[in-house]
Amino acid sequence: MTLYHLRAAGVSFVLDARGAVLHWGPDLGELPGTFAGSQVPAIPPSSVDVPLRWSLLPGPGDGWSGRPALAGHHDGTPSGTLQVAAIELSGNTIAVRTENAARSIAVVTEIELSPEGVLRIRHVLTNHGPGVFDLAALDVQLPIPAEATELLDFTGLWAHERRPQRAPLRQGVWSRESRHGRPGHDDAFLLMAGTPGFAFRSGRIWALHLAWSGDKRIWAERSALGCAAVGAGELLAPGELRLAAGETYSTPWAVAVFSDSGIDGLSDRLHPWIRAARPAAAPRPVVLNTWEAVYFDHSLSRLAELADAAAEVGVERFVLDDGWFTGRRDDRRALGDWYVDPVVWPDGLHPLIARVHAAGMDFGLWVEPEMVSPDSALARAQPSWILGPPSAVTWRFQRVLDLANPDAYAYVLERLTDLLTEYPIAFLKWDHNRDLLEPGAAHRQTTAVHRLLAALRSAFPHVEIESCASGGARIDLGILPLVDRFWTSDTNDPLDRQHIQRWTSVLIPPELLGGHLGAGTAHVTGRTSALGLRLATALFGHAGIEWDVSRASPEDRALIAAWTAEYKRLRPLLHSGRVVRADTPDPAVLLHGVVAQDRSSAVFALVTLDAPAAALPPPIRFPGLDPDRVYRVRTLGHPPRVVQDAPPPWLADGVELPGRVLSEAGLPAPLMTPEQATLFTLDAPGREVR
Repeated sequence: MTLYHLRAAGVSFVLDARGAVLHWGPDLGELPGTFAGSQVPAIPPSSVDVPLRWSLLPGPGDGWSGRPALAGHHDGTPSGTLQVAAIELSGNTIAVRTENAARSIAVVTEIELSPEGVLRIRHVLTNHGPGVFDLAALDVQLPIPAEATELLDFTGLWAHERRPQRAPLRQGVWSRESRHGRPGHDDAFLLMAGTPGFAFRSGRIWALHLAWSGDKRIWAERSALGCAAVGAGELLAPGELRLAAGETYSTPWAVAVFSDSGIDGLSDRLHPWIRAARPAAAPRPVVLNTWEAVYFDHSLSRLAELADAAAEVGVERFVLDDGWFTGRRDDRRALGDWYVDPVVWPDGLHPLIARVHAAGMDFGLWVEPEMVSPDSALARAQPSWILGPPSAVTWRFQRVLDLANPDAYAYVLERLTDLLTEYPIAFLKWDHNRDLLEPGAAHRQTTAVHRLLAALRSAFPHVEIESCASGGARIDLGILPLVDRFWTSDTNDPLDRQHIQRWTSVLIPPELLGGHLGAGTAHVTGRTSALGLRLATALFGHAGIEWDVSRASPEDRALIAAWTAEYKRLRPLLHSGRVVRADTPDPAVLLHGVVAQDRSSAVFALVTLDAPAAALPPPIRFPGLDPDRVYRVRTLGHPPRVVQDAPPPWLADGVELPGRVLSEAGLPAPLMTPEQATLFTLDAPGREVR
């Protein structure tokens, strides 16, 4: 039987001539023609009388009694079982065409395996029937082996995104559904099914992410027969997607990743794949965002003072946040009135931008184009442009602008075009501060937003865009081709950020994740943190500041200036290297870092989130190094607060040791108090172990 075998970077995906998935996981090498026949399973009692196979669109007609991949009907007539009509192989891409018996429905399944070993799959359904086809669901499903018995996905809240949760994969369905009109702060994000106890540096994992910015579901299922699968698809409301004769629907891409080296192995595939698809146009500039510095207190004198102080500490991009447009004195009015406020800014934003440019920085602006305040000129003039009835509940005192309405879409595009044409704006912080909550609107609103972003990028290719959704509620690979940065979370509290950045960066490379140095007392949590911890936390990402540095002490400003200089020096490493995370035995202690692709250098952070479990903590074992090279280890930056009578002697001048020793034996740790961080640089200037 003909086999369709995709191979790359230690991964195999195998399909037989009937469209059955025979394998997704570790590389199988060259396969003999007998492989397909060798994989035919036994037929158990009280089951279908043919061997069960896993098709790309499993359903009842295949003998699969679990969640079907396709659900829909023509005026009450179900789509029925789909059979393979043709399979085409081109390089590392497979296209499988399936049809139902009446040929009223055809689905082309596109399968790609990247050079990094990342698998992408989507379905493209066409209605060939005489009437409307009501589509209820069309999911990508992939089989996983029996050894994948443990699940990890994520939940969270505003300012507390990406909280991991684990559970055994029992019989039945574990399904995570998002009905926010965006992925949400509780987004499942990346579903992992792995061997028991899989960790950052160990275990086999089969992971799935849906590249979609709207309502979605991602799930895992194990049947009583022992078969197991992971799946994902757009979550459609009843009647939301009705295809007329000849119309086509493409599912979002499902991104599937196998790792035999733990969670870090997923990042080892995903980060190079994302970087290859969208290389950064320029080094990620140090940002200052004005929100937690001035809030709505806008005036030229106030902001000019802040801009001068920002430039002095090394900031490269100055972003004016909320409060610049007509009538916007608080967060309860004026969204949609995207005109520069003539009262606050009688000469427009030109004087401020001139001051920013004179200080050597470029200029960015906050917008929230998908929303409208009921108390706004736009809402009063165009109530029909607002989703839902007038009695619909507000969220943060705002409603959703129906961008699927051509007039509303044209208005927003015109206002943003005029702003970007009049002012030399290099960056838009694009916010999205509420869920949709309007049944049946998510699909059309999401596609309209993607279309709007694409139009602006085409017209203004020099303008970078940040995806912010009240923090990290819209971080997905569907919107990534249209943006240049994600705002990881609305909290700048470094203790919360350590967890949020740790887990978000499993999928997203750190240079695409904004992380800001906040004030000593965090705006969101009210917790006071040491400057060293705040600096170390904001270093690992697209670094910035969200603090009124014009009112910081001279000592703090000097430390911030030194930090921005180190960020600029380390930026090539931080934004191109391998992200590594140690599996520390004490949950109060984290160790993470970035290792250069050629393993010639690295930077690590040792962080105490709480009081360590023991007076003498375990040694610092640096993962990801070349075992046969000698590294010089030094501390970097602001020293932490410690409780030791005497530090480990190696800390004074650093030490040179082979990578194998640093990874396996490690080095004695400083005895840091809770909520502290120490940075280490490791350099291997060409020396190897003899």
